[in-house]
Amino acid sequence: MSRGRILIVDDEPVVRNSLSEWFAGEGYDTRALASGKLALDTVEREGWDLALLDIKMPGMDGIELQRRLRDADPDLIVLMMTGYGTVETAVQALKNGAYDYLTKPVDPDELSHIVEKALEHRRTRQENIQLRDSIEEIFPSTSLIGKSAGMKRVMELVEMVAPTPATVLISGESGTGKEIIARAIHACSPRRLMPMVVIHCGALTESLLESELFGHEKGAFTGAQMRKKGKFECAEGGTVFLDEIADISLKTQTDLLRVLQEREIVRVGGSQTTKVDFRCIAASNRDLKSLVEAGTFRPDLYYRLNVVSIHAPPLRERKEDVPLLLNHFLEKFSRSMNRPVPEISPEALKLLLNYEWPGNVRELENAVERAMVIRRGQRIEAADFPFQMSEPSRSNGRSLDEVERAHVEHVVKDTGGNLSQAARVLHIDRTTLYNKLRKYGFR
Repeated sequence: MSRGRILIVDDEPVVRNSLSEWFAGEGYDTRALASGKLALDTVEREGWDLALLDIKMPGMDGIELQRRLRDADPDLIVLMMTGYGTVETAVQALKNGAYDYLTKPVDPDELSHIVEKALEHRRTRQENIQLRDSIEEIFPSTSLIGKSAGMKRVMELVEMVAPTPATVLISGESGTGKEIIARAIHACSPRRLMPMVVIHCGALTESLLESELFGHEKGAFTGAQMRKKGKFECAEGGTVFLDEIADISLKTQTDLLRVLQEREIVRVGGSQTTKVDFRCIAASNRDLKSLVEAGTFRPDLYYRLNVVSIHAPPLRERKEDVPLLLNHFLEKFSRSMNRPVPEISPEALKLLLNYEWPGNVRELENAVERAMVIRRGQRIEAADFPFQMSEPSRSNGRSLDEVERAHVEHVVKDTGGNLSQAARVLHIDRTTLYNKLRKYGFR
């Protein structure tokens, strides 16, 4: 296997041929050329790793050739050599981007060492570029969409808090994008290459939640046939996102407070402490301060979580963001369905702008997906959206629980009572949906 491709350019036949033979014997692919023009033509046609250039050549000299090679292939490593070395030419060559500068006569062993280091530098640079591209592909930066004052404030806070280790509490109604904000914080943080673990606290019973959070030892309870790591251990070096934090019991709140304070966990059924390194982001669609006053949420845990507070504004308060979100979802579903991005009629856009969106951005996303599926023409019409949206909803003056109850009831009815489908539409799991149905007295 070749160790690299080296182009040798020198007007002296003895020098270029002897260097070519030397590096070929070292395992490199080489080509010896007598002029700058031949070298430039060769680099424009073929890929080379390193060029070894003589400065003093008739016609195009080495300094001019170096400049033109840099334009032809910015990744090409260039080494300069001359028998007429001066400080001025050395400085000029290095300023132009030469890797190093040598004077004749050249010691082949020294030159081999420099070439090896130069090619290693090139490989490292290329690997770093590929790594950055791979990271962007695997962990794309999460973009928050919006130009409204509320979303600009959210973006400013994300930008400020992301580089820090501070705990963040995100508040806002269901469907406002609290998890997206959490992912944006993680993606912009120094922990972005490590895992972000999401835990939907409202979807699990107290015992299951403790096992998920802290892990358990073998035999800790019926069915615990082996030791299991908890989410805090799985997120080592990364971020833990605790969604629906208001739904955890007082006992779990006590255990969680200890983890946040001491940064160590004790697995269920165990006694040994394990140190954990994570950044905590929590979210709630309920007012935690009110729960503290009611005695159902620990005040010390609330203050521990509420180091930096970010409020996700409801969609009805950021109507100017509806067209931006609409375009985003149209492009998203067009890619997934392998279809061209459709136009949207003025009547349909007006309908979306007038609607109050009790389900917020999640409801808009679901409505756009449905319209993409059922549309018959080349563009989306008002009739392609659910008939319930034909008039603006009257949510003003209603509590959050009333709005959520009406939305859950509407989705369950719209799916014919299919709870699995309703849970998918609401972007929650079945357990969370069952809990909400019990909460609002549905049977």
